[in-house]
Amino acid sequence: MDNPLTPEVLADPVALTRALVDIESVSLNEKAIADCVEQVLRSAPHLTVQRHGNTVMARTELGRAQRIVLAGHLDTVPHNDNFPSTLRDDLLYGCGTSDMKSGVAYALHLAMTVPDPRYDVTYFFYEAEEIESRYNGLFLVSQAHPQWLAADFALLLEPTYGVVEAGCQGTMRAMVSTTGRRAHSARSWRGVNAIHAAGEVLNRLAAYQARTVEIDGCTYREGLNAVRIQGGVAGNVVPDRCEVEVNYRFAPDRSEEQAQAHVREVFTGFDVAVTDSAGGALPGLTAQPAREFLAAVGAAPVAKLGWTDVARFAALGIPALNFGPGDPNLAHAPDEHVEIGKIRDGAATLHRWLAQS
Repeated sequence: MDNPLTPEVLADPVALTRALVDIESVSLNEKAIADCVEQVLRSAPHLTVQRHGNTVMARTELGRAQRIVLAGHLDTVPHNDNFPSTLRDDLLYGCGTSDMKSGVAYALHLAMTVPDPRYDVTYFFYEAEEIESRYNGLFLVSQAHPQWLAADFALLLEPTYGVVEAGCQGTMRAMVSTTGRRAHSARSWRGVNAIHAAGEVLNRLAAYQARTVEIDGCTYREGLNAVRIQGGVAGNVVPDRCEVEVNYRFAPDRSEEQAQAHVREVFTGFDVAVTDSAGGALPGLTAQPAREFLAAVGAAPVAKLGWTDVARFAALGIPALNFGPGDPNLAHAPDEHVEIGKIRDGAATLHRWLAQS
């Protein structure tokens, strides 16, 4: 097919958002959109372009004192009767409008229209953020080409509804297990019911008092919740095992090791098996490019209540922030949409920050 990312579209972040939304790119099916993005980036003489899988990297080589990263993922969740895009008044509807092709449009628009930025810039358009970490384009690049990620500051263009969200929470999932002894339910006194024993796990969760932590003026609210319960053998069997899956969202002042120790402390006396863990990211507000970006935004940052790929940059010692036009509350929803005014305002802010005065 002809590339829909024409020069006219690339010049307008709203038209560019719609064009990107209308290229189907459900996770693991990003080749078509990556091909289109790579083609237009290679047409820009001020950019050096490389590709790993369906992740496209473009960078300036201007000899600036500092380098920043602008990053956005190309994939979306599966469609839900919301593809292709539709425009209704000041709202653009469609899968990925909020999460996060409007953010991707920012990066691609700036890459093509700001050839002489105040910093050297590395642009990442990466695959498979919405699924397991092992497929994530930034993760794969960190393994194969870690030098591509080197920078003094990173901006992840995730949906934040036009405010700066600093750092991110860590997240951990664990299985809390109870055991018993099987018996026929007609003679239940001969057994020990593992599902009944899980009541204490739920009682501890109901009584749990989550921390609220302020870091650099940003308030992070933690949470520890049951998200799934599984147990039982048959309709006439007292079960001998039950598992309660819990999810812990922890403030970035805690390491993964400290978070795990806390979960085990809460469930002392039970078998606890951590099944998934990702550390958080501290606010990252002190780097010079971050301070200059915040000045361009003109509003105080807030804490990111959730996990994003800023944590990957933080793990490399690169301070990072989240900023994008979409409403995170609409991500993955059937009525996902983005406000045209938010796209234009954010694009103007980024241009004001990056373009030479």
